[in-house]
Amino acid sequence: MDNAICLAHDIATEETDRFPPPAHPVPRAQSIPYGRPPMKIVTGTEMQTLDRRTITEAHIPSAVLMERAGKGIVRHLEEHCGPARGKTITILCGKGNNGGDGLVAARLLCRRRARVRVVLLAALTDLSRDAAAMYRRFVHITGRSAVSRFRSYDQTRGLVVSSDILVDALLGTGLSSEVSGAYREAIELINGAGKPVVAVDIPSGIHADTGALLGQAIRATLTVTFGLPKLGLYVGAGIDHAGTIRIVDIGIPPAYVDAIESRTLLLTSDSAFQSLPERVPSAHKGTFGHAGIIAGSVGKTGAAALAAHAALRVGTGLVTVATPSSVNDVLEAKLLEVMTMPLPETKARTLARSGLDRILAFIQARTAIAIGPGLSTHPETVELVQSLMKHLDRPSVLDADALNALTGRVSLLTECKTPPILTPHPGEMARLEVDATTQSVNADRIGTARRFARERGVFVVLKGARTVIARPDGLVAICPTGNPGMATAGTGDVLTGMIVGLLAQGVPAWDAACAATYFHGSAGDLATQHLGQPGMLARDLIAQIPYALQRTKTT
Repeated sequence: MDNAICLAHDIATEETDRFPPPAHPVPRAQSIPYGRPPMKIVTGTEMQTLDRRTITEAHIPSAVLMERAGKGIVRHLEEHCGPARGKTITILCGKGNNGGDGLVAARLLCRRRARVRVVLLAALTDLSRDAAAMYRRFVHITGRSAVSRFRSYDQTRGLVVSSDILVDALLGTGLSSEVSGAYREAIELINGAGKPVVAVDIPSGIHADTGALLGQAIRATLTVTFGLPKLGLYVGAGIDHAGTIRIVDIGIPPAYVDAIESRTLLLTSDSAFQSLPERVPSAHKGTFGHAGIIAGSVGKTGAAALAAHAALRVGTGLVTVATPSSVNDVLEAKLLEVMTMPLPETKARTLARSGLDRILAFIQARTAIAIGPGLSTHPETVELVQSLMKHLDRPSVLDADALNALTGRVSLLTECKTPPILTPHPGEMARLEVDATTQSVNADRIGTARRFARERGVFVVLKGARTVIARPDGLVAICPTGNPGMATAGTGDVLTGMIVGLLAQGVPAWDAACAATYFHGSAGDLATQHLGQPGMLARDLIAQIPYALQRTKTT
């Protein structure tokens, strides 16, 4: 079975009295202490170890694994590009087992009545044992006329540009040196053809562990990878080169996977949906918690509104926003289902330190708290946020200006009685880290998030392409959902609202961070299906949250 990898008045006190917390615990997903682990992400070496154990210890022949890989390629090619029948598909094969996988796919595509052409980049005598066997099986049903040797860019160009689909089966996960010679020419030819490209296991020219570009690499439309996801597909240049990623189960025994000590996981729809609380028939709005959001300032009420709407859309029973008094009416005009609480403010119309006692009472009356969206960096507001750290005794999210308030004062995080979830973008992460820059954070997103979570005892959601979630014990998860259309103002506020919404419903911090991030990306993916990427707004993402939460298939 394929594991497709596819994640609006100051009556707040009265409402709390009217709908007190339920006598029974808030329903939550069944979970082990930190929740059910998603799928492990492995390095090239770890995957090679799994393959070897499967062959030598489980006694599953390598040819069988190759056959399963080929079937997975064909299945996902057709799901992504439509039926193969009648299409001209050219498969460029290297000499190793990656090429063997491509040759299996070639044979199976012939059976699907595709017009298949194979281009070999190696002499027959240089093919690996399994690749040679698959070559013989292919020519047995097609004849040798379906196979040609790659001689040069110019001599092969006509074959490639006349194809409907190209399959990259050139180089696998073992590549560690820069691509050169005929392989580089072939990659340049494929990339310049303007055709859909299906990469086998990993786009040729991408390092399986680091995602680094090894001179030149395939820009795939679809990558079909085998066994377990490879780290290089989710970091570095691999993000831009992999396209859509699909994972094929080729039969690696679960016990062998369990033995791999990977501390990096891939979020899946299964793990995300398992984190959602049960909606029992007897539930009322108090059952699903009361989220408090401390946010907003003059000119920035939108951030507070987006976070509040998102918290409701993810299933929270009640949401109240605490905001500066002079912008309270503006915020109320934007919110219908959300309550607000006006608080003392500075002359700059930001939250004032004199409101500390009221904010502390606000926190105590809520199930979970989010602090930061649109707060501003006014010195008095910064002092206020810093003073709140030692009072955070319940699940909480720190975002945006709450993170900026901690610049140079990160040690205050150790005063939190309950480990908070931090949701920085790379620039905010750089301001929290000593001697870090946005560039250094992006160069090592996993390492940065893992190190900060460990050192500060917090949960970190490092936003960006393939958002990274880290927890205090060093475990890291990568989110496969989301797209560049989400690179627009306000989507981070939406994520904050979704996380605090799940926290308010009783979902544990790790599960809430992972599930909210996954569904945040899924909602963004749904929005772009309707609107495209350039014109998408954060509010469009919020509108898609209910649909992202409807489980129609495993992705």
